[in-house]
Amino acid sequence: MSRIKETAFSALDLAPVRDDGTPARALHNALALARHVEQLGFTRFWVAEHHNMDGIASSATAVLLGYLAANTTRIRLGAGGVMLPNHAPLVIAEQFGTLDALYPGRIDLGLGRAPGADQFTARALRRDRLGGPDDFPADVEELQALLGPRQPNQRVIAMPGVDSRLPIWLLGSSLFSAQLAAAKGLPYAFASHFAPRFMHQAIRLYRDNFQPSAVLDKPYVMLGVPLIAADSDERAEYLATSVYQRVLALIRGQSLVLRPPVESMQGLWLAHEQQAVGDFLGLALIGGPEKVRARLEVLLEQTGADELIFTCDLYETADRHRAFEILAGLR
Repeated sequence: MSRIKETAFSALDLAPVRDDGTPARALHNALALARHVEQLGFTRFWVAEHHNMDGIASSATAVLLGYLAANTTRIRLGAGGVMLPNHAPLVIAEQFGTLDALYPGRIDLGLGRAPGADQFTARALRRDRLGGPDDFPADVEELQALLGPRQPNQRVIAMPGVDSRLPIWLLGSSLFSAQLAAAKGLPYAFASHFAPRFMHQAIRLYRDNFQPSAVLDKPYVMLGVPLIAADSDERAEYLATSVYQRVLALIRGQSLVLRPPVESMQGLWLAHEQQAVGDFLGLALIGGPEKVRARLEVLLEQTGADELIFTCDLYETADRHRAFEILAGLR
């Protein structure tokens, strides 16, 4: 049997804002995509926390998830992820405990160790809160305790949240979270949709050091994958220029609003920038159905991933929906 048929498919959205759009439209588009992939049979739909980026409208992750959950029926919804250094664990426990109470069995909590923002924004988010990424293991442990059974003489509880046993995932683009996820016996998602460099090393480290837990009896690996699928290779290459421009803007520190595709990137980037964009999108599936299928088979053969979560930052909503339809049709 094809590995594609055996692998769970999910979607990750950052609610991209178009150059001629608004945050409201981006958020409505996120819901439209969530409904679309739900109908296609995808496992989960996650949104990611980013701040101070004019092209990304998913900063208030828990609020957005409430909107998505209220307007979908089956698909699991979650954070991919909440950047835990920005928040007190109690606040996250209450927010996601509330979501779980309202939509039981449908909420995931993915946790990231980075701030998801520049240093000035991180400072604005935290104010007087001490600590940062180095406190991540302790913060995860505190959050797990707040979401677990109430203990005798426990002074602080998360309400809602206590005894919810909400599913926690650890996310990362380096080796740190792979080790922590292995030690805690938690599912692990690697951010290979933008940082594929350490993917194989992180997967191996996680699997080799995995300790069974009450959550998992064996490792579970999810990989992020950029998706630019279209009805032909030529069409996909054309649509990909929107993604190239977005990554190029990120590298240059420019506006991240989503720009329309162009006939050619020639003259828009320098040689070293083209290389950097290529490295960023090293795992991207760009092409028509057969090319995407071939690349998918290779990726799954090399990694044995249990689940793939796809990003798809195409300019037109119809093109994004079509990309996921093509992907679903490969199964």
